[in-house]
This record gives sequence, C-alpha cells and structure tokens, in this order.
Amino acid sequence: MKVLVTGSTGFIGSHLVELLIKNGHEVRCLIRKTSSLDWLKGLPVQYMEGDLFDLAALRSAVEGVGFVYHSAGLTKAKTEEEYFRANVTGTRNLLEAVREVSPGLSRFVLVSSQTAVGPSPTITPIIEEASPHPITSYGRSKLKAEEACISLASSLNITICRLPAVYGPRDRDIFEFFHTMSMGLQPVVGFRDKYVSLIHVRDVVRGLVLAAESTRAIGQTYFVGSKDIYNWRDVGNTTKEVLRKSAFRLRIPEAGVYMIAGVAEVMAKFSPKPALINFEKARDMVQDYWTCDSSKARRDFGYEQEVSLEEGVRDTVSWYKTMGWLK
Repeated sequence: MKVLVTGSTGFIGSHLVELLIKNGHEVRCLIRKTSSLDWLKGLPVQYMEGDLFDLAALRSAVEGVGFVYHSAGLTKAKTEEEYFRANVTGTRNLLEAVREVSPGLSRFVLVSSQTAVGPSPTITPIIEEASPHPITSYGRSKLKAEEACISLASSLNITICRLPAVYGPRDRDIFEFFHTMSMGLQPVVGFRDKYVSLIHVRDVVRGLVLAAESTRAIGQTYFVGSKDIYNWRDVGNTTKEVLRKSAFRLRIPEAGVYMIAGVAEVMAKFSPKPALINFEKARDMVQDYWTCDSSKARRDFGYEQEVSLEEGVRDTVSWYKTMGWLK
C-alpha cells in the first residue's frame, strides 16, 4: 500500500516511516527544500518536495495513496497566528487535496495532541468525551485542526489520535530534562506532585498504525498514551538509576517558571527562533495533571503500552549517548 507521511523528517514522523517500511508499505515523504533528512538517510522512501501551502504539490503527493498520516505541525512559534497557519490552514489544505484527488482514501490519520483538549482537572485520566479546554495557542490550533477533520468525516475516512507527552530517540523537547539530569540536577516544578501520561515513541507509532488499519476507528478520536500514570519525581528517580548518577532535586516555584519564561521571551525578540520556554509553555508546565485514558484505543484496536518507563528511559539515554547528546 502506498502511504504518505507529513512531518516525516521529525521526531515522531521518522519513527513512523521506519515502522511503515518494516510493515511492507511504500512510503512517500512530503519534505521542504530546507528539511533535514538525517533521520531518513538510507530508507527506501519517495521524496515529494513541497509543503502544506503548495496545493499542487499536495495533490501530487496524495495521488494514488491509500493512507495519509498527517504528523506535520508547528510546536513552537512566536504568535498565535503562526500556530493557526501551520496547524489549521495546513491541515485544511491537505484535506482538500485528499478530497479532490483521493476521496476513496482508506484512512486519513491526524496526529493530534492532548493539548487540544487540555490538562485533566484531577489525577483521573481524561477521556475522549471530555469537553475541550485548551490552555495555549498551540492547543487551540490543534483543536481547530481536529474540527477541520471532523467537518469532513462524512466524506473521508478520518481517525484522530491525541498524544500525551512523548519521549524517545531523536526527541529534542524532553531531552532537556535528561540533559539537566545528566548534569546532576533534577528539576521539579512547584511544591505539589505533578502527574503525566508519558509514552515512548515506539508505542506511539505502533498505536497510530493500529488505528489506521482498524475499521472500528473510522470517524473516531483516541488518546494513544501510557497505561500507567507517572509522577515527574519518579521519572527523575528512574532516570538517575539509568544514568547511574546522583542528582540534586531542585524545586522551581511555579512563579519562577513564569519568570524564566519571561526572560526567555525577551531574549527571543532578538532571535529568529521562538523561545524554548515561553509563557504558554510555562502554563503547560505548572499544571498538576496531564493524564489521559487510552482504554478506548485498547478496546477498539488492541493498543497497549509495551515499553515500560525503565526500558524507555534506558533506550532513550543510550541513543543520546551514542549520538553524543549526553556524556
């Protein structure tokens, strides 16, 4: 089966491409001229040059494919307008290309995020039916992308997969946590325990493929996350054991997180790149519960978390060390 993957040069997208090839699919990758192909080197893929705003390139990319995995998206930006252009308008353009050229597509999978629905109000993991309450521009843009998909669900076979925090080889976001731990500091935000659904990228891409190939998943939305709920303090302790290093637990008051974000935003004004931590990222970080329930995915297409926290951290740290990201 011919498959198109957007965001294929990124963290999750590149792992998805590898799994699809392993499963015997012929994979097309939508890439920009400026895209780094580091994670795709040596893989038997077909490159389709273009982006989500090149309508002719999109029509060419989706022609003749049976599946589209839309994992491209903007996760860091300076303005809400940038998020909405990339994540909403880009998704609409891709959907329109599919509707024009490949309306009989077996499945269109939108790789979304828990941020589209927001944090869980209590430690009880949030479910798909919960009313969305995104707290950031990024989250609002992902919700609008979901709504764009839902608006065409009567004419296209669409599945939406919401992801919680994802870690693993090639990740640069949660890497900062591992990097800080390797330097002997265990950062802990606030003075209350904070809980998270944390999933290894291998489980994520397996869940995406299971969802795409399940007829029960047509027209449905799923959380694809961890069976267990993790406390960030426990994640840190596991990381210390894997690194075989001691680390001083540094508690950062929630107000301190916002102060750091403020300084970072000021510095970002003099850089073409957005700040690594801005006020919206700080708002994410101070939440007590980012937990989600994957029971629906388990029931509909047999998804299960297979990579334990210890195994996942060990795999990730090993990769970082091999690549020289950690010493």
